[in-house]
Amino acid sequence: MKSIQDSLYNWLSIKTVADARPEDTAAADTFSLFDQLLKENHDIQEISVQKDDVMYLVAYKLNGEQKSSRFPVELIDSMIEQIEAEPEKYKNY
Repeated sequence: MKSIQDSLYNWLSIKTVADARPEDTAAADTFSLFDQLLKENHDIQEISVQKDDVMYLVAYKLNGEQKSSRFPVELIDSMIEQIEAEPEKYKNY
């Protein structure tokens, strides 16, 4: 089982892609799967995301306790930046 931090990182990375590309069914399906796994495997509830110039802040409840994790914008946004730089490689089918 992955750590909560790793699971949140993967969840947030695909969430940024799915949010930026609402027509991308693969991104939406992948996000739904990651969201389900995050909740089922780690019992995380009430997830929210805030972004500033440097970091993403993911707030959530774990076992009724408020928690948060931070991720550098440059790491999380690298996936969507790659897709936008080479859109011909990431067609929506």
